[in-house]
Amino acid sequence: MKVLFATGNNHKVLEVNDIGGEFGVVFKQVECPYPELRSDSISVVAEEGVKFVYAKIGKPVVVEDSGLFIQALDDFPGTYSAFVFSKIGNYGILKLMDDTSNRTAEFRSCIAFYDGKTLKSFVGSVKGDITEKPAGENGFGYDPLFIPNGCGKTFAEDQETKKKVSHRSKAVKKFINWYSSKKS
Repeated sequence: MKVLFATGNNHKVLEVNDIGGEFGVVFKQVECPYPELRSDSISVVAEEGVKFVYAKIGKPVVVEDSGLFIQALDDFPGTYSAFVFSKIGNYGILKLMDDTSNRTAEFRSCIAFYDGKTLKSFVGSVKGDITEKPAGENGFGYDPLFIPNGCGKTFAEDQETKKKVSHRSKAVKKFINWYSSKKS
């Protein structure tokens, strides 16, 4: 089963295909830049994005939006995660957290699907903590800073754990479950 996936992030494509492969689903990357609505809700951002992409390509498609929500920073960077990462990176986030012992954070992901009739979104999240310094060479974005609850390593250190428990993994699996039943 093939699903069109609108994103410019090759890392996301590899990640969702790694997950989808277990279920016989292939996500085919579509290059169709879309304006990201400014909202504190990942669902709103993903849903508006998928409607925009569908209007451009006229085919059923998915869009994914995700963010890192850090409790001590009032859920910053949240839906602005990619922009903030491009400006200040992991060391900038750690600098913002210099004076706090509260390291609690949550990664959230929303996969939104639209086929011209049905708009459906699937949210996944994982709670954890922000490290004192980056650790690990794998993954991308904030992976070297995030240790999921119950694990002793960052997502960048342990890709197998990330594949099983990540926010994106949970959202993708929810989507695949729904989409497979729709196609049956």
